[in-house]
Amino acid sequence: MKTIRLKSSRPCRVLEGHPWAFAGEIARNGATIDDGEGVELLDPRGRSLGSGIWSNRSQIAWRRYARTPRPFDAAFFDEALSGALARRPKGNYRRLVWSEADHLPGLVVDQFDRVLVVQALTAGADRALPELTAWLKKHLEPAEIIFRNDVTSRQYDGLPLEVRTASGAPLSPAWFRIEGVEYFLDLTGGQKTGFYLDQREQHLRVASFARGRRVLDGFCNQGGFALQAARAGASSVLGVDSSPECVQAAIRNAARNGLSADFLQANMFDWFTDNRSGTPFDLIVLDPPPFARSKEAMEGALRGYKELNLRALRLLAPGGILATYSCSQRVGTTDFLAMLADAAADARCTARVLEITGQPADHPVLLNFPESHYLKGAILQVE
Repeated sequence: MKTIRLKSSRPCRVLEGHPWAFAGEIARNGATIDDGEGVELLDPRGRSLGSGIWSNRSQIAWRRYARTPRPFDAAFFDEALSGALARRPKGNYRRLVWSEADHLPGLVVDQFDRVLVVQALTAGADRALPELTAWLKKHLEPAEIIFRNDVTSRQYDGLPLEVRTASGAPLSPAWFRIEGVEYFLDLTGGQKTGFYLDQREQHLRVASFARGRRVLDGFCNQGGFALQAARAGASSVLGVDSSPECVQAAIRNAARNGLSADFLQANMFDWFTDNRSGTPFDLIVLDPPPFARSKEAMEGALRGYKELNLRALRLLAPGGILATYSCSQRVGTTDFLAMLADAAADARCTARVLEITGQPADHPVLLNFPESHYLKGAILQVE
């Protein structure tokens, strides 16, 4: 197994347990390493920091998959995939593999009943796809595997963008029953891997507050929060999203499930401006897309989050509940709660924290890898 070494002159997070090392931190000493090859990283004193997959193109040159020297091969894949499945709660709709958090950097596998959606986001995961796919077929026996390799981050490793099925046959959109609600999902062309599985538990938790309440689902996407609220007995439900495709999907899903909910297409900021003096809501959900995709975008993102939550707080009836979330990886829980505190202060209201929320168990977080902790939220009640 080839070895590389950290440069002695530069401190870096990998020495503190982080699974990444950057190109500028590593001395290759003339070694020729293939993209996706497993290599051992040594600290400046020659002590092993574990094994990681290598990239000649990405700024993240080394991503750890094991704490000991071992090849990135079929034996390792069997151990890592078996461990990932053993850690998952039982169910038919769940994330089975979550990249570095499951010791398989760049590999994401989501389960939609008997269909698996696989993403290989790094050269190492892409190079190992034949062996990884064989394992998934043998141990899970899916009806189909979809490779959603259309994520732009693949380009950092010089990988092509593509969507295909393991069988080679096209897969049409179909109805899937998730937590008691049927959704018409296009797993080959929908957002992410087809559905936001990371919020399915929150759909149910927020719905537990919905009975008899007037509910607003901001950034409703396919209607996950809105439909569960209607199913739980909300007195009225309105979902708002800027995407006409999402609005049409939510309308279709509501009709399929026989649920009463209204949906409209609008920019959420503009909708709040147009309805600032309108009828108040008893329960508001805010689940926007990521606002901070880079370090430079953080300040603007927090301003955007604050403005949204301020407007929501002002539109809540006394005793109303705000369920608010951020999936911006760079916005930490501390930053998010501080933003909410500022918004509550500007709204001149007392907001009581009912719950601090995060990722479900099938989206595990590594303590020394903050990038694995992207989803955070809070459920507040306004006095």
